[in-house]
Amino acid sequence: MVICQDIKKNYGSLEVLKGINLHIKAGEVVSIVGASGAGKTTLLQILGSLDKPTSGEVFVDGTDLTKLSEKELAQFRNTQIGFVFQFHQLLPEFTALENAIMPALINGQNKTTAEIKAKKFLDFLSLSHRLGHKPSELSGGEKQRVAIARALMNDPGVIFADEPSGNLDSHSQEELQKLFFDLRSEFNQTFVIVTHDYHLANMCDRVIEMKDGIIVDVP
Repeated sequence: MVICQDIKKNYGSLEVLKGINLHIKAGEVVSIVGASGAGKTTLLQILGSLDKPTSGEVFVDGTDLTKLSEKELAQFRNTQIGFVFQFHQLLPEFTALENAIMPALINGQNKTTAEIKAKKFLDFLSLSHRLGHKPSELSGGEKQRVAIARALMNDPGVIFADEPSGNLDSHSQEELQKLFFDLRSEFNQTFVIVTHDYHLANMCDRVIEMKDGIIVDVP
């Protein structure tokens, strides 16, 4: 599902990634851990097509991201990749349902069809009673679940999550952790999760540890 070969990333003279090789299978829930500055988020952004490597190749579901134009990358990102960020990135002026359907509307899908699909995801995420609520009216855990519904909208091959539980209380963290595995069971979804939460990391199928821009442990 996700393969990277000899990924290097430099910012001027600073070498952030120093030759990353990684293979993540479809349906896996994989965590990436390491101290701040290890290169975790940079790697996640490159795997998710938000940034480009200085050298190396990145394949997502057989497509070499390094060969795509900016327009092709944007289309691929919208249809094949989902994102969940620490601070959810919901649009404050829109309801939970409206936020969830955004990727489908950007992809040109019919609004009514998109709403039916989003309601299915939001119901699975125990949010069917919050469809008309705006982000300011939702708890932190509810906002993250809306963000997950949004990430699922276009049936992406993989969802990348960057510190998804980092802004939540302990109860919401536990709910979110369970949710990733429920989604894998229900939809065979692939997750790649960057986290400092070792409880979440150790629940995953594999824990990939990074240090100083390299992978030091791959089970």
